[in-house]
Amino acid sequence: MKRKPIFDEKTLEAGSRLFSRPCQFLLSVADLAQLPDNDKNEIAFAGRSNVGKSTLLNALFNNKTLARTSSTPGRTQQLNYFCLDDKLYLVDLPGYGYAKAPTAEAKKWQDMIYVYLKGRANLRRVFLLVDCRHGLKRVDTDTMTMLDKAAVPYQIIFTKIDKISHKELVKVMNEAEITLKSHPAGHTRLLAVSAEKQWGMENIRAEIATLL
Repeated sequence: MKRKPIFDEKTLEAGSRLFSRPCQFLLSVADLAQLPDNDKNEIAFAGRSNVGKSTLLNALFNNKTLARTSSTPGRTQQLNYFCLDDKLYLVDLPGYGYAKAPTAEAKKWQDMIYVYLKGRANLRRVFLLVDCRHGLKRVDTDTMTMLDKAAVPYQIIFTKIDKISHKELVKVMNEAEITLKSHPAGHTRLLAVSAEKQWGMENIRAEIATLL
C-alpha cells in the first residue's frame, strides 16, 4: 500500500537533492567525550532493536551498504554518526527493548542516550521508528516520555507498512495520534514507510530538508 507524498513539489525536490549528495560514515561513539563538535545540524533515529533503523538509513540514500544491518537484534550498541554533504549529521542510536542485552549494559546505553539528548544543542529532531505491525509499545512510550523530559522534538515513523493492510495502518496511526496528545515534544505529523519497497521515503527526505 504505497503512501502518497504529503509535501508540495518544491519541498519534495529539496529532499531529493539533499539525499543525492555524498554521505559517509563518520564514527561510532561509545563514550560521549567522542562526540563531534556541534558545528552541524543533527538528526537522530531511534527505535526498538529490530525496527529497521539501519535499513531505513540505507533506503534514504538507495545505498544498501551505508549503514550496517544485521539479523541479530541489538547489534548497534553505539551512536553511529554519518555526515551528509558536510552539512548534516545523521545519527543511528542504539536500539532499545532488546531482552538479551545484559541489564547493566542496557542501563549504560539508556543513561548515555539521555545525556546525549540533553546535551546536543544542534539536535533538530529525533525520528522514532515504530513497527506498524505492533504499534506503540510500552518501551516506545517510555522513550517518548524520556524525549519529552529532555525537551527534544521527535516524530514517529511507522515502518514496514508493506506488511499490513491500509485499514490496519489507519487504526495504528489513529491510536498513535491519541497517545501523542499527552506527549508535548512529539510532532503531530506521522510518517509511514516501507524501506524495502521505497514507499514513503520521499516524505522523510522532504521532512529532513525542512529542518536545515
